[in-house]
Amino acid sequence: MARTITALVAGLIFGLGLALAGMTDPAKVIGFLDLAGAWNPALAFVMGAGVIVTFIGYRLVLARPKPVLDTKFQIPTRTDIDAPLVGGAALFGIGWGLAGYCPGPALSSLIAGNGEVFALVGAMIAGMITVRVIRARG
Repeated sequence: MARTITALVAGLIFGLGLALAGMTDPAKVIGFLDLAGAWNPALAFVMGAGVIVTFIGYRLVLARPKPVLDTKFQIPTRTDIDAPLVGGAALFGIGWGLAGYCPGPALSSLIAGNGEVFALVGAMIAGMITVRVIRARG
């Protein structure tokens, strides 16, 4: 139960941070991607802050012998680049550029009740289910 509550609180803090930074506004994201037009650097500052916090956080957390709520750290070990990774990254980038949302800000925007966001999140969930079904079939 403690792990679930901790994950929920972390997700809420992340979503609040995205909202406070204005990343739930797709115009800011599209403005960042519009290099030839009215470029908006706000997303670069948010990403930079995220990199700094993550860098410091990893140093502090990994200095511990083990996590507080688990027996060992769950760190990915795969380093290869395969077709599903490249395809997923491409789909993510295309969707992000077209809609102006990636999963975090889309979920944070649900609270606003915007119908477009509900459609986007529904399509995102359908895509995740489709991938699981395809992988299960083999």
